[in-house]
Amino acid sequence: QVQLVESGGGLVQAGGSLRLSCAASGKIFSINAMGWYRQAPGKQRDLVAVINSGGRTNYADSVKGRFTISRDNAKNTVDLQMNSLKPEDTAVYYCNAGVLLTTPRYNYDAWGQGTQVTVSS
Repeated sequence: QVQLVESGGGLVQAGGSLRLSCAASGKIFSINAMGWYRQAPGKQRDLVAVINSGGRTNYADSVKGRFTISRDNAKNTVDLQMNSLKPEDTAVYYCNAGVLLTTPRYNYDAWGQGTQVTVSS
C-alpha cells in the first residue's frame, strides 16, 4: 500500500552529527503525522520525534535541543537532523507515517525497514 524508504544511518563518533531521511510512496491521499522511532537491543521501540502536517513537533526529552525533525509535505518526506550524538543514541531508527490511503479510503500506519545508527565513544 505504502512504502517508506529510509536513508542516512551509519557510524559516527560521539559529538558528531547524522541526518536521516525518509520518503513515502504508494497509494497516498494525505499524510497526517510523520515521525521517527528507535529501538536499541533488548529494549522497546520508543518515539524520538514526530511532526504533524501543520509542522507541529514533539520530541523525546532525551533528544530535545539536539535533534530536529522536519518534513516536506509536497514530497512526502521527513528528515531527522541529529547533532551532538551520544553513545546512548545507538539504535535502529524507524520512520513512521500515518497515511490516509487513496482507494479504498482508510487510515494506514506505515513503517520503514529501519536504519542503524551507531555512536562510538
